[in-house]
Amino acid sequence: MSNNNNIAKALILAASLILATNTVSAKNYKIAVGDGAGGTQEALGKKFIEELSANTKHSAKLFLNGQLGSEQDTVNDASIGTLDFSILAINNVTPFSPSVGLLTLPYMIQSLDDAVALTQGDIGKQLIENTKRDAGVRIIGWAYSGFRVLSNSKRPIETLDDLKGMVIRVPKNEIMIETYKSWGINPTPMAWSETFTGLQQGVIDGQDNPYITIYAMKFDEVQKYITNVRYLFSIEPLIVSESVFQDQNKATQAAIIAAGKAATAYSAKSLVASEIKIKAELIKRGMEITDPANGEVEWIKKATDAVWPQFYESIGGKAKVNHALSALGRDKV
Repeated sequence: MSNNNNIAKALILAASLILATNTVSAKNYKIAVGDGAGGTQEALGKKFIEELSANTKHSAKLFLNGQLGSEQDTVNDASIGTLDFSILAINNVTPFSPSVGLLTLPYMIQSLDDAVALTQGDIGKQLIENTKRDAGVRIIGWAYSGFRVLSNSKRPIETLDDLKGMVIRVPKNEIMIETYKSWGINPTPMAWSETFTGLQQGVIDGQDNPYITIYAMKFDEVQKYITNVRYLFSIEPLIVSESVFQDQNKATQAAIIAAGKAATAYSAKSLVASEIKIKAELIKRGMEITDPANGEVEWIKKATDAVWPQFYESIGGKAKVNHALSALGRDKV
């Protein structure tokens, strides 16, 4: 009898310890988000949290509109382990891990299929490894936001001549800056958090971002015209601090990776339908949408001829570019 009592007590104690451990180890992670509500970044974050919460005891909270700092600040914070996750534009990862600049070369990505092929294939896997090594953060998901179309408050833009005299905001990203220079204008690098105010006050005339960002940030209130340039397909990775990731047990690590994959698939699937609705809504709000003349041929030639060679070395060599082009079924340079 005494033996049975001891066994029962031991089992109760073990169960109590397991329960206590589970309670203590349950986490509510912080996820920094550069954009506001209604954008691709928020949608990716929500899907990630949904998947993570469904398969673990952990959850997470989104902090929108740069509440936890600028997008580049969040890379720093995640690198040193003071921030768990961040969702940000790929161009803000490039200063920390230059090889991901491959994804921001003008006209490298020419469709959603191209974006998926590069991020989810062998090239994407290598970029993830490089980012872990260079920046101390791990890419676990990708938001696909579409092409960064050009908006402005002055006039319709169809040709490069129409750009003359425009003050265009760009992120502090050398590839994007050099792209605009190849088109004959000096862009104005400006922090994302200052962009709406800059447009509102007329400090800058225009900017480029995907339709969903223009909609989520209510740029229609300060911009009239959109031009469907397709020089850069906006990809927004979900990163996790590598030190935070390594602190998790194997089951949690696997759940984090699985939730990132599910959120990535969701983002790709929802992009096309959401863009159609958003374009219609922006037109309804008074924005005018035009296409570049002659299929954007002049824009493409100037940007690829002038910009690509400048960045071969930083992204890992011309061979890396040709590897990407081959993966997309295009001719090598």
